[in-house]
Amino acid sequence: MHRINLVKILTLLLLTVTISVNAQHNSQNEKKAENSHSKKDLKSEIKEYINHHLLDSHDFNLFSWTTDEGEHKYFGAPLPVILWDGGLKVFLSSKFHHGEAVAEVNGNYYKLYHNKIYKTDAKGTISLDEHQHPLNEKPLDFSITKNITFIFLVGLLMFLMFSRMAKSYKKNNLIPKGIGRLLEPIVLYIRDDIAIPNIGEKKYKKYMSYLLTVFFFVWIINLLGLTPLGVNVTNNIAVTLSLALVTYFLTTFTANKNYWKHVFWMPGVPWPMKIILAPIELLGTFIKPFSLMIRLYANITAGHIVLMSIIGLMFIFKNWIGSPLSFGLAFALSLLELLVAALQAYIFTMLSALYFGMAVEEHHDDH
Repeated sequence: MHRINLVKILTLLLLTVTISVNAQHNSQNEKKAENSHSKKDLKSEIKEYINHHLLDSHDFNLFSWTTDEGEHKYFGAPLPVILWDGGLKVFLSSKFHHGEAVAEVNGNYYKLYHNKIYKTDAKGTISLDEHQHPLNEKPLDFSITKNITFIFLVGLLMFLMFSRMAKSYKKNNLIPKGIGRLLEPIVLYIRDDIAIPNIGEKKYKKYMSYLLTVFFFVWIINLLGLTPLGVNVTNNIAVTLSLALVTYFLTTFTANKNYWKHVFWMPGVPWPMKIILAPIELLGTFIKPFSLMIRLYANITAGHIVLMSIIGLMFIFKNWIGSPLSFGLAFALSLLELLVAALQAYIFTMLSALYFGMAVEEHHDDH
């Protein structure tokens, strides 16, 4: 945003210097106002596009365009909308016409407002309070959104990959073939460099299925987020919260008594300090999964915002220096995002394994 403001300031200064006196003064002022207005509209449009790119949606669109008649066309596919509003209401999101129309179902009317569904009248009226929050009733939404669709697709893809890998091992006497050759080094790395060092050689096996699942899920989903498909699952805080909760519940319900003893009544610590430290240690059990949730969500979201902003600069500069420079920065950042996609999967898996190791660590008496 600082670069955009700098360009705007320099443009305005240049226009101010070149303004002449007398009759040309008025015409130059009109031109400057028109350019400033168009630039402001372009910046607003880029900002709205970035916000739209980051949000989940009830339909899947690859791209859109505006016709010569001013009509906005979309290329994609609708997704099923599933609502509970005094009964089950199921219909396709195409009834919303990308938020421009009111969907009528059995005499009930629904309207999309900021990617959320509200119950309205036939005109689609949305009532707002003083803080611009909708006052309309919001039915329970169980819709299959774009993010949910790709969660299912990635789950199916992982099932097929590991099924083929298992069949390959069974058929070729533990010698990987095909996709197994690609997956085996990653699986062995997670086992030998993440699970065993952090959990222990005796107890790591019961956590391996989860560690492998979460690593490949986060990695593949992050990679899909770098494609033009517009998939941004891990920048949805509900998704990262769900992953963090699974880690928290596994840690909590598989922890041994030594773990809880160190939480509530730390050995070797004077009892007055135990009373003070016990609430802090208990709070720490919640802070750990919270940090997992925020770290994954914030890093992926920030990467998408920066990348889309740099791409947007190409449409603002519109010159032979700024546009190629913005494209080069966007390309370099995209390569960096490939590393970030794998790094975030690694960090989430590593920290989960570390928490599991703390939960099952045995107490060793000092002699």
